[in-house]
Amino acid sequence: MTKLDEGVGYVDEIEKSEIKKPLKNRPKVKKSARIEWKKSFKKNWELYLLLTPVILYFVVFHYFPLYGLQIAFKDFIATKGITGSPWVGFKHFERFFDSYYFWRLIKNTIGIGVFTLLVSFPVPIILALMLNEVKSLRYKKFVQTVIYAPHFLSTVVVVGMLLLFLKSDGLVNQVIMLFGGNSIDFITEPGWFKTLFVFSDVWQTMGWSSIIYIAALAAVDPAQHEAAMIDGASKFQRIIHINIPAIMPTIVILFILNAGSVMAVGFEKVFLMQNDLNMSTSDVISTFVYRSGILEAQYSFSAAVGLFNSLINFIMLIMVNQIAKKVSETSLW
Repeated sequence: MTKLDEGVGYVDEIEKSEIKKPLKNRPKVKKSARIEWKKSFKKNWELYLLLTPVILYFVVFHYFPLYGLQIAFKDFIATKGITGSPWVGFKHFERFFDSYYFWRLIKNTIGIGVFTLLVSFPVPIILALMLNEVKSLRYKKFVQTVIYAPHFLSTVVVVGMLLLFLKSDGLVNQVIMLFGGNSIDFITEPGWFKTLFVFSDVWQTMGWSSIIYIAALAAVDPAQHEAAMIDGASKFQRIIHINIPAIMPTIVILFILNAGSVMAVGFEKVFLMQNDLNMSTSDVISTFVYRSGILEAQYSFSAAVGLFNSLINFIMLIMVNQIAKKVSETSLW
């Protein structure tokens, strides 16, 4: 008998001995997922309790209202309710696609959304990288306080400041005329709307948005910087080759989330800055939904327009997530 045959026979004997073992002596079967979840719940019930309000918020305010989306496919009549209103299919969608203002709304919404993404997304990253290099703790805290403060101003106050500084006889125009220039009506000029909207948004949000990047930079191992300094790397080289790669997963995730909401241009600020003279560049889907749904009581039509906008955002989120997953292997799922 060869050694191979002896080995096979030995394995067979072991298997037979395992079969002959009593059930109580055999290895225990893995517990079910339900039992494991119950044990986890008993052990971490405080965490589940803290999570409950968040789940309830999304269920009540985000998932439960999805029931009303069906009015986008109906001619909603308040006296008949949602279920009693007649079904009309894609009538309201076709009406929106065939309307003369469709392309203006799409162009303005995408234009403001993409402009905001391109300008306001990198600014907090650059700001966080700069603050991370500040050695004076007192100066760093002072700068953080100054740049975080605008986040706590309401949108109404921010727009009021814009109107006050940029009106025809405001501070900005007085400075322009002081140097021999002509007064510019920033608020009513259509060409200035996107610029004012985006850069005022950057001013208001850049400090608060940089917090998450500052937190990510705090996790960078100082030993990496020390080793790079020994090798003769400059401060800029250390930022490029150590800090940025360290926060790249955070950058990718936030970019995916921001790209997924590129069509979700905020209603409040646009509405407050909007007037009859700049309507050609300030009219976006959210303000159009407000006029159609609230002012004109076209509930089904406005619901169809809002649903279309949400679907575009959802498709954008899926596409950007897949691209990020292939390029950087970092994604939401």
